[in-house]
Amino acid sequence: MRPSSYQAVVDEFAGAIRSGAIPAGARLPTHRALARERRIALATATRVYAELAALGLVVGEPGRGTFVRVRSGYDGLEPSRALPVPRTADLSFNQPLAPGQADLLRRALRTMAVSGDVEALLRQHPPGGHRHDRAVVATYLLGRGIDTVPDDVLLTSGTQQALDVVLRALTRPGDVLAVDALSYPGIKLLAAAHGLGLAPVPVTAVGPDLDALDELCRARPVRAVYTMPTVHNPLGWVLDREQRDRLAALARAHDCLIVEDGTYAFLESSPPPPLQALAPERTCYVAGLSKNLAPGLRFGFAVLPGRHVKAAVSALRTAAWGTPGVVTALATGWIADGTVTRLEEDRREDAAARQDIARAALAGLDITAHPVSYIVWVGLEPHQRPDHVAAVLAEEGILVSTADAFATGPHRPHALRLALATPPREELGAALRRLKDAIDAIPP
Repeated sequence: MRPSSYQAVVDEFAGAIRSGAIPAGARLPTHRALARERRIALATATRVYAELAALGLVVGEPGRGTFVRVRSGYDGLEPSRALPVPRTADLSFNQPLAPGQADLLRRALRTMAVSGDVEALLRQHPPGGHRHDRAVVATYLLGRGIDTVPDDVLLTSGTQQALDVVLRALTRPGDVLAVDALSYPGIKLLAAAHGLGLAPVPVTAVGPDLDALDELCRARPVRAVYTMPTVHNPLGWVLDREQRDRLAALARAHDCLIVEDGTYAFLESSPPPPLQALAPERTCYVAGLSKNLAPGLRFGFAVLPGRHVKAAVSALRTAAWGTPGVVTALATGWIADGTVTRLEEDRREDAAARQDIARAALAGLDITAHPVSYIVWVGLEPHQRPDHVAAVLAEEGILVSTADAFATGPHRPHALRLALATPPREELGAALRRLKDAIDAIPP
């Protein structure tokens, strides 16, 4: 028999999995068995499975084998919105909205319509926003411990665009970006888009392993470190002052940039100083109003060292030319009149209440969470494959996120991330109890 070619084996398996001939959840032959059956080298068999994993078709589990991925529930970086039963709870994304926010928007739009120069909102705004709008955000950031001039603040269409602009302006293809081994999925998309090499840093219960980061920076030319020091997504930690001082010192010692993501930082009422305040000469701080105000209000900002602002403005012009006038006016108006501050207080109360509900409903599971946040990390038993658990929950009408989306390296923990903000609070406990019962019922 003529040995099978590497690509032919990949194509055959991929076709069979996509057609359903090899069903979801099926265990595939061991690497050795595949090599023997197809008369290929063991290394080639390993390469076949690696390629299938890269295509999102299989998942390998050390000590258990290689399985066809169950493609329901949360699949990769975007959830499948089609469930086999009516949806009862979406725990895959945080989309917090407070009662009465629709009326708040109506009043704000009416106020905008009858006051000021409405026509100006229809004109082209400069990349990064007008200086007076940037000044409003700079004043708001004083409450986060960031003292910066308006010229160093750039307005963007959300935090993701702020991250995109920072990486577009300050990195080049081939640069190394250090990132927590479990981190915000959007950073993986941006790293791939900009040709950056992701270097995962092991995580501990209280933050990234800074000794490992130091070793990484000694071994490789790390251009930047992406970090969420205050209410981390998905693990919820808040780095203490000593950790922040050391992280800033490491960045200085190895001449790295710091990209600080403050998306959920507003949920911690008394955090240590942000890294931007400790190392302002090399830190780019990004955040937005999606989680503290409204997910549909795509308004974000970046604070950069002055010497990098010109490059970032050029990157903004390339990406979107200017900021949207109506959204900017709405957001800065709500910042200036105190609406954002009031809503942030409401969010903190709501998040704390939801965490209380989650702790009661999920008692007995291995959970990790900040006590005032919208995220719970659920560790699973070794026999509970996250993609399979997600599929089981989808049968219950519950959408969740699996650890795959958050893993920046080859290790995929057996875990789920639950986003607590979207279901109505009065329905959250019942949904979480159903989730726990479904997980507990999965046999070894």
